[in-house]
Amino acid sequence: MRPIQGCTVRLSQRLLIFGFCAATIVCLHPSSPGYLTQHNSIAIEGVENLIIRSLLNNNQFHDPLDEALNLGISSATWPLFGLLWPSGQHMAQRMAQRPVSVERILEIGCGLGLASLVAHRRGASVTASDCHPLAHAFLDENTRLNGLPPMAYCHGLWGKAALREDGLPVLTSAQDAAPSGVFDLIMGSDILYERDDEGTLASFIQAHAASRSEIWVVDPNRGNRAAFHKQMARLGFARHEQVLDQPAHEGIAAYKGRMLTYTRS
Repeated sequence: MRPIQGCTVRLSQRLLIFGFCAATIVCLHPSSPGYLTQHNSIAIEGVENLIIRSLLNNNQFHDPLDEALNLGISSATWPLFGLLWPSGQHMAQRMAQRPVSVERILEIGCGLGLASLVAHRRGASVTASDCHPLAHAFLDENTRLNGLPPMAYCHGLWGKAALREDGLPVLTSAQDAAPSGVFDLIMGSDILYERDDEGTLASFIQAHAASRSEIWVVDPNRGNRAAFHKQMARLGFARHEQVLDQPAHEGIAAYKGRMLTYTRS
């Protein structure tokens, strides 16, 4: 692994994360504003390893100006964007196998954008999107770490206007523009974590999906899946499900989930 500038190395080891091989270096950045990060070398079959800067763990939090709070992101959910999740790594593997074409791709709820980075490295036209105020900066840093050109990024938010922890309404406007135009493939990993009786996620997808389009969702068996199926069906999308369950073996953690594919033609 090549050295990463600006890091004070505390730990170096080889490990397996959800079936993906990763070399981890925990880095203390003197200039880091209140949170610790680490760098993982993630091996995705079919592409060169990706160096991913992530938060050290889910105990990190830094929102001195209430930027996240004013967008409805509580202290408990603040670090979730900056962690590597198994569903996101399954999506990245799918993107490593998809033929590159002229299609436009949008990742919603991208977090660290691992799947988008895989597609970007392979030359696909991809836009990443998230609602967290630091997601864009982390994505820019990860493209830099991997010697890639800048990737398109947009602010992507669905659902009712969130309330702050103190009950006040959301006060902050997004710094990034919303997605524009329509996309041939929209992908998202573990995005069915909230109850959404009004179908705001399906409506968000509908607003950005081309008339002939494909939607990929990797879902770790969330309880909101059935409602999402019905909402997508009402919008004219046919559904296909593939079970992704993997038992634990040789130090690799077990995974239970599904690949949901929705198509409209």
